[in-house]
Amino acid sequence: MAQHGTTTMTDASGQPVFFQLDEHDHEAGGSTALGFWIYLMSDCLIFAMLFAAFGVFGSSYAGGPKPSELFELPLVAVNTAMLLFSSITYGFAVIAMDENKKSATLGWLAITGVFGACFLGIELYEFHNLILEGAGPDRSAFLSSFFTLVGTHGLHVTFGIIWLVTLMVQLSRGGLTTANRRRVMCLSMFWHFLDVVWIGVFTFVYLMGVLR
Repeated sequence: MAQHGTTTMTDASGQPVFFQLDEHDHEAGGSTALGFWIYLMSDCLIFAMLFAAFGVFGSSYAGGPKPSELFELPLVAVNTAMLLFSSITYGFAVIAMDENKKSATLGWLAITGVFGACFLGIELYEFHNLILEGAGPDRSAFLSSFFTLVGTHGLHVTFGIIWLVTLMVQLSRGGLTTANRRRVMCLSMFWHFLDVVWIGVFTFVYLMGVLR
């Protein structure tokens, strides 16, 4: 609520000085959205540094295997599709929320979580196979930077799924309140951000790596 009024103070000579108070209205939840955008920008810096590190160390194989010898592009393509599909289903969840359909919103969020879990499962399978082949993160600078970049993205997806489950509980208990709608939109920005980062990983790490 805006507040209007005046207040008085005295200057060094003891004369009264008048100030006009005119506080502006602030949209509810505006600080939350701003804070979340600042967080996403900080995350952008983290991934930018990881991409830069991979750009520097991505060709330092130390006599070990090269990307073309390790990466299975069909499997990575399926994994990419899982994450892209999850972004689409999250969009359907937002549409259902705008139409005040609580059950549909929860349903689409659940499907999003399933796609996200499939993405993580395939990524863990890939990591497991690489380590079994002796291509762990300690094998070369290339593999160290690879595991760090892809693993950091995987951790973000993991936290996103945890957040998604928590949000579904909040929605099932509290309904489509203003606060819950704001939480859905914040997670939406986070989830789509992870999709954009993964497209960069798929292109810069996997596709360009195989072409080296």
